[in-house]
Amino acid sequence: QVQLVESGGGLVQAGGSLRLSCTLPTTIDTPNYMGWYRQGPGDQHVLVAETTSGGNPNYADSVKGRFIVSRDNTKNAVYLDMNNLQPEDTARYICRMNGHHRSSLRTYDYWGQGTQVTVSS
Repeated sequence: QVQLVESGGGLVQAGGSLRLSCTLPTTIDTPNYMGWYRQGPGDQHVLVAETTSGGNPNYADSVKGRFIVSRDNTKNAVYLDMNNLQPEDTARYICRMNGHHRSSLRTYDYWGQGTQVTVSS
């Protein structure tokens, strides 16, 4: 079973920074879409930041100017640099990647288990 591997969460004081990482096995064809979500009430996933191949990144209004999403296609990796963290950023951050298998053209859509970010005031 394919799994996304997330890392980088933790406890940080307000104003601090963290970097989240998420990788997909490189045996899977490079995803077109890579994104980060927060787990909200009722387990809904709220978009934080996303990037597509050849496209501009997209951010939630609440993180614009503070968070930066980047990707390394050679590693099937996506990163989220989070700066000036605030207590309201506390959440479980979940990675998502989707694309298609070149050999079969079948699509895939994988979600990670999430990594906890806690910001203290």
